[in-house]
Amino acid sequence: MSDEGVHENCNGWAARDPSGFLSPYKFSRRAVGTDDVSLDIAFCGVCYADVSWTRNEIGNSTYPLVPGHEITGIVKEVGSNVTRFKIGDQVGIGTYVNSCRECEYCDDGWEVYCKKGAVMTFDGIDADGTVTKGGYSSYIVVHERYCFTIPENLPLELAAPLLCAGITVYTPMIKHNMNQPGKSLGVIGLGGLGHLAVKIGKAFGLNVTVFSTSISKKDEAITLLGADKFVIASDEQQMTVLARSLDFIINTASGNIPFDMYLSLLKVNGVLVLAGVPKEVKFGPGSLIWGTKTIAGALPGGVKHTQEMLDFCAAHKIYPEIEMIPIQYTNEALERLIKKDVKYRFVIDVANSLQ
Repeated sequence: MSDEGVHENCNGWAARDPSGFLSPYKFSRRAVGTDDVSLDIAFCGVCYADVSWTRNEIGNSTYPLVPGHEITGIVKEVGSNVTRFKIGDQVGIGTYVNSCRECEYCDDGWEVYCKKGAVMTFDGIDADGTVTKGGYSSYIVVHERYCFTIPENLPLELAAPLLCAGITVYTPMIKHNMNQPGKSLGVIGLGGLGHLAVKIGKAFGLNVTVFSTSISKKDEAITLLGADKFVIASDEQQMTVLARSLDFIINTASGNIPFDMYLSLLKVNGVLVLAGVPKEVKFGPGSLIWGTKTIAGALPGGVKHTQEMLDFCAAHKIYPEIEMIPIQYTNEALERLIKKDVKYRFVIDVANSLQ
């Protein structure tokens, strides 16, 4: 692609090295292609991935790095072939911005598993060969396939966390039939992902039990989020009482958990989904064999499921609990995120704070 038409006026905040410290950064976005949408970013959710990549915890970060993959905003320009969006539309962008669009996974609506590798919203390789830069910035350009309609009754600031945290719990719940009214769901952890798993589970008509190590979260879990039951995970007696009582469990915690104990809580044919990423998965084979139970992994879903999730959340008024921050507060926010000091998702007010 030639440089003609490339914009030189994108403002953002970037990390320059593995310290992860973010500061103002000006850069270029690629020109709007025939199939592209350009949007002014209004809000961007803060995900733990922003910590991992800015601090090179994965080991392959490319600097300068502009994080952010829970993006909402307003369309300001569309390519000549774009049919789904028009200027002024409310839209969102999630964790990836491209894929091959040819493999079996892309054809089946699972673009996130693209055989050639989905292009991540930040620190991936964009259509023009440059490194992708995320939502801690003033605007972004993306192929229309990876852009989502935000329903009018879903405020942009509340839609932002759904584009990673929301879809990461919604997709496995749909895939493993965790949407059957009257069934029972256990949610491990009550952070950004966990609190949305509770809300979505209740909207599906499930009986929801929250497992946490902190008794201080009990009132919010039940009163604010609507959980049916709260259990201290370290209390062996409370855990034992629930043996073979749950149809599903979704783990949103990043720390290690006692898998044998949680598997014992599942009914026959029960499913435990890993939406969080523990350092180790360790259990005795009998915990699966006796009861034909399943442990499954989860990633954010394809574009079809993402739009479906946004529409579902809008219809059921499933709104994340957020703390709004200016972009100048992002370094403090990331430190607080590491300490789990947020209820339950930071959202950056990009439009009103980024200069």
